[in-house]
Amino acid sequence: MFTPVAVHTGTQRLGGVTRPGESWAAAATRIAGRPAYALDLSGEVKEFSSDPMPVVSLRPMTRGDLPYLVRWLNADHVHQWYAVDGEPTPEWVADNYGPDIDGKTPVSFWVIEVNGRSVGFCQDYRISDEPDYALLTPDPDAIGFDYAIGEPAFVGRGIGPRMAWVWLTSVRDRYPGATACFAAPDHRNAASLRMLAKVGFEQGTWFDEPQRDGTTTTMVGCSIDLRRVLG
Repeated sequence: MFTPVAVHTGTQRLGGVTRPGESWAAAATRIAGRPAYALDLSGEVKEFSSDPMPVVSLRPMTRGDLPYLVRWLNADHVHQWYAVDGEPTPEWVADNYGPDIDGKTPVSFWVIEVNGRSVGFCQDYRISDEPDYALLTPDPDAIGFDYAIGEPAFVGRGIGPRMAWVWLTSVRDRYPGATACFAAPDHRNAASLRMLAKVGFEQGTWFDEPQRDGTTTTMVGCSIDLRRVLG
């Protein structure tokens, strides 16, 4: 089956289709003649861009980044989704995320940078290390992915998909043999679900997650087939 692929480069939109056995990303790179990143992979035509700006990168988080993390977790647009775990005071954030940052858990923590400025965070881990989540994805060896753009000025500017693409293209270097990734936003978080769809995640199992106040919140399990999208 051939998949239509389009690449935006400058003022041009270059089109083509995948070759037999070729991933969407490989086709985009071939069509553009240089590396491309996902713009929107949710439609029939897989849309990519090869424009270099902005420069989005990830770096390992350190304890020196904890003040940033506290601020991001307290930002209104982040707090509503992350406060279910606890109120993000400086002490709580250090106690709960410090071991991850120090490498004492299976979780890897990253700072999202845009043109050199720290604007948010993401984390990853093997789903098999989280037994409850392992039951919710077709692939228990999938790599879990959590994220947030913390700086309000960078929300709604297309940074999320670019960040997710940078993260996706690094996953298999750090998790050899990984074939899938898994994320589970709140079902009300339309922006997060849309961002995941843009980089190739597909919705699967909906499940209820217990909250501290005794209620439950419905989450949407989203998975991506790395072989189909990245090769």
